[in-house]
Amino acid sequence: MAHAPGAKAPEATRRKILDAAFAEFYANGFQGGSLNHIVEVAGTTKGALFHHFDSKQELGYAVMDDVIGPLLLARWLEPLADSTDPIADIQRAFRRYVEADLATGHWLQGCPLNNMAQEMSPLDEGFHQRINRLYDTWRAHYAAALERGLQAGTVRPSISPRNVAALIVAAQMGIWGSGKSSRSTDVMRQATDGVCDYLDSLRS
Repeated sequence: MAHAPGAKAPEATRRKILDAAFAEFYANGFQGGSLNHIVEVAGTTKGALFHHFDSKQELGYAVMDDVIGPLLLARWLEPLADSTDPIADIQRAFRRYVEADLATGHWLQGCPLNNMAQEMSPLDEGFHQRINRLYDTWRAHYAAALERGLQAGTVRPSISPRNVAALIVAAQMGIWGSGKSSRSTDVMRQATDGVCDYLDSLRS
């Protein structure tokens, strides 16, 4: 068992690189992101980076799969996993994460998934597929939660879960995108209130 800590070292280095790459791409975009800065922040070398990732493109794919995907799951999907009152749970998530991102300043950088979608979906099929898969998963989870709300009687029976799910996901993209572009906390909060008011109208 004495070799166990050493066996974990490569995975720890890979994680440090991924976290540094996520921060770099979030701040500067994928194309503008600096590999030199990533290895500096990660406290490693380019040799180590290219040991784990064949190219900057492969590093970007890994950021999508191993950082942005789990972030989406933790923020937006897990709170709805067993929800029978999806309207309340979606509203709670919107208000919570708008305020959290306003507090940290991350709102000025927008949504990491939406940023990648805007920048890289038109340019690279690997990014396009990964981004679409995440958005499809998001919409499907919301539609399923809304369907459970219909069955539980917490959601108005006349709605289309798939249509509402698509609109809510698009609204999230818009809220973070408009916050980033306007640099106005009022715009961010007004848009959040508008979405939450719309969600109230879906109650049974």
